[in-house]
Amino acid sequence: MGKYNFDKITDRRGTNSLKWNVAEGELPMWVADMDFETAPEIIDALNKRVVNGIFGYEDIPESWYEAYINWWGRRHNTVIKKEWLIYSAGVIPTLSSSIRKLSTPAENVVILTPVYNMFYNSIRNNGRNILECEMKYEDGDYSIDYDDLEDKLSKPQTSIMIFCNPHNPIGRIWDKDTLEKVGQLCLDNGVKLIVDEIHCDITAPDKEYVSYISLSDELINNAVVAISPTKAFNMAGIQTSAVVVPDRFIRHKVWRQINTDEVGEPNSFAIAATLAAFNEGECWLDELREYIYQNRLMSEKYIGENLEGISIMPLDATYLMWLDVSCITSDSGQLAKHIRKTTGLYLSAGSHYGKGGDRFLRINIACPRTRLEDGLERLKKGIDSYGDL
Repeated sequence: MGKYNFDKITDRRGTNSLKWNVAEGELPMWVADMDFETAPEIIDALNKRVVNGIFGYEDIPESWYEAYINWWGRRHNTVIKKEWLIYSAGVIPTLSSSIRKLSTPAENVVILTPVYNMFYNSIRNNGRNILECEMKYEDGDYSIDYDDLEDKLSKPQTSIMIFCNPHNPIGRIWDKDTLEKVGQLCLDNGVKLIVDEIHCDITAPDKEYVSYISLSDELINNAVVAISPTKAFNMAGIQTSAVVVPDRFIRHKVWRQINTDEVGEPNSFAIAATLAAFNEGECWLDELREYIYQNRLMSEKYIGENLEGISIMPLDATYLMWLDVSCITSDSGQLAKHIRKTTGLYLSAGSHYGKGGDRFLRINIACPRTRLEDGLERLKKGIDSYGDL
């Protein structure tokens, strides 16, 4: 029995929760938002901040830099220098600001698909062209099509690649060789690399991610790396993150655009939450990772025994299971709608994540076990009835 209670059911209805803004009786297991209360240490820190009673403008203290530097050194064996760090209100604001500053309208941005759907928004909303490099999917596993990637990076109008590590939605931790190969291709073709590492702390207990920041100076000096405690500690609404930019010329550009976009100042809770997460939340995070891992094993067992033909991507990281439903349909959007309509279970259709996602569903298993059991039973009911249509 651990120190923390992840079995607790917290009612999130009526809290303006995006995830739980659903009809009565529906069960949302779609967006990457956990149904666990954040670490008590973070709640205590926020309560102390509230008691102060004044919520004016905030500076970024030395302790904020130290928290990131110490966490990445201790947890990920990665050196981050203070001068590399920039405060940002979030990973997606960082991506959008970086796209605006490091490219011009109508230039190309490359992504490996299927991938987090907000990447599309950040590219499209800024008037850039999306180049989808669909990953190879063979024998239940993914690999990068390097010939296709090199072709897209070599186009004269390509200026940026966005890379997700660990990769959402497939749950893959990319190894050092892969990171180096992708980074070198970008460098050789004059393409800046933006790396989203927000899921890095939610790995299986026996897995560790390799940060792009840990690579050679030559490679990291061509990159912008976005990191944050918000995904791991379930506090996305607090809107706090950091950007790591080793090259001083690129760093100045990114810093300038983040401030031009007015996303470079912390809100009244961002610093307190970050310090509490990195300085006091380690034990909570380790128990969380174990709980999610057990949820994953339970899900794999249930699906294996009750949903013949559905396969699950090996889950190195994240709490988002990627289900191959190609034996049932080639249109996961239609299947997801059917499951929601007939059972109330709200999942993400794989088609939301671009090329290669049409035959997949994404399910969020970061919830108390009783809720997960309910979700799995609804999944079976929905899929069984879909086959009867």
